[in-house]
Amino acid sequence: MKKIIVALVLFAGTFANAQQEVKIDIADGIILKTLELSYEYYLSDQSSVGLSALFNFEKESADFRYNEDQMFTPYFRHYFTSNRNWNHFGEIFLGINSGTKDSREYTDGAIGIAAGSKYVSNGGLVVGAYVGIGRNMFTSDSYAVVPRVGVNVGYRFN
Repeated sequence: MKKIIVALVLFAGTFANAQQEVKIDIADGIILKTLELSYEYYLSDQSSVGLSALFNFEKESADFRYNEDQMFTPYFRHYFTSNRNWNHFGEIFLGINSGTKDSREYTDGAIGIAAGSKYVSNGGLVVGAYVGIGRNMFTSDSYAVVPRVGVNVGYRFN
């Protein structure tokens, strides 16, 4: 975990003069005992790239949980307007995920799409929501479908 945080900080530091966001998924943390952290770097007013890291702490015996124990998700977002405060986006993502299915551990990669909306206050507060779905591609040991759902709160800085 420490290595991942250090890598994210170093990655973020390389883009010191651009608009950037750091976010945490509060819905996952409250509802599912899952931690999802995200970093987003803006290429222009209407496009960005980012990376999300999800860690699932819910027991496998729980009634409802993500199938994935960990998932790292690089993504590309296109924003439909150049409005700074309120915007809607479409997303293409890759999901490198691992977990357990039928008592067998797996690691797989998914490709998927998502859509969402985001509000950014003039002070930098970010609130957003998105929903999407991906398909695992490389092994039959994993679950076929990978969800991408979140309600984020974070901060935008330059």
